[in-house]
Amino acid sequence: MSIAAIVTIAMALDALLGEPRWLWQKLPHPAVLMGRAIDALDSRWNIGTARRAKGVAAIALLGTAAIAIGVLLSQGGVIFSAVIAAILIAQRSLCDHVAAVASALRLSLPEGRAAVAMIVGRDTAQMDAPAVTRAAIESAAENFSDGVIAPLFWLGIGGLPGLILYKMVNTADSMIGHLTPRHAQFGWAAARLDDFMNLVPARISALLISALSRPRPVWSDIATEARQHRSPNAGWPEAAMARAIGVALSGPRAYHGKMQMHPFVNPNGSKNPRPLHIDAAVTVLWKAWSVVFSIALLFILFL
Repeated sequence: MSIAAIVTIAMALDALLGEPRWLWQKLPHPAVLMGRAIDALDSRWNIGTARRAKGVAAIALLGTAAIAIGVLLSQGGVIFSAVIAAILIAQRSLCDHVAAVASALRLSLPEGRAAVAMIVGRDTAQMDAPAVTRAAIESAAENFSDGVIAPLFWLGIGGLPGLILYKMVNTADSMIGHLTPRHAQFGWAAARLDDFMNLVPARISALLISALSRPRPVWSDIATEARQHRSPNAGWPEAAMARAIGVALSGPRAYHGKMQMHPFVNPNGSKNPRPLHIDAAVTVLWKAWSVVFSIALLFILFL
């Protein structure tokens, strides 16, 4: 009952308020504090030999600290816990940032590139309008899993300690979990643990998106393309979203000046998506959010 109440209140607060800029201009966001802790360990421990072992120790230390903070914050009661949880859920901010790309693209291609550069890590300077659109939709699908469903899943499983542990691991993965020469060893544990913690949420996200699609896509098609994706988890919501709005996603893209020839997801979909497809993706995300919110309400009312 209390976990369902925390989930419901947190989702409502996030949907209504999003990320209040006035607050985070005065105080550091929890993700910023997590990032500082990760960066400090990266600077001090990611040197010399045995870097993989040091990375395992770093993620163990960060995870233990996250759980301890979660246990401490949980003592504040349901409302306080819900406020903390709302800060760590990103539905409103995700939808606002993705929708902003469509609005910017309707004004000009350079403004669309600038808007999408705020939410993706790939090179955007040479993107044409369809590439900008695909990038925004892919970010919507992937971050719905990482930023909404996974935090809610781990909140439901482990309360605030579970949620804060997930956010710490996910932040660590985004900072040190890349296969660069510096982080290939030290970031191994963060990347693998993040893959594990997103395993179920990614598939739940795909299920929610596909269940809301008309006509409903064939699940085996989603699964086949998801398994071919460069990420073990991101391909699931991406493949479901591609079919939900009738576009081809992924495909060739540039990272750090190098072109990578990734295959298209849903290759029979439109390869010339427009801003209206971004609008459709945002609508799908809010419908999926509504389903999860309704389930949480039912738990409060009947359990």
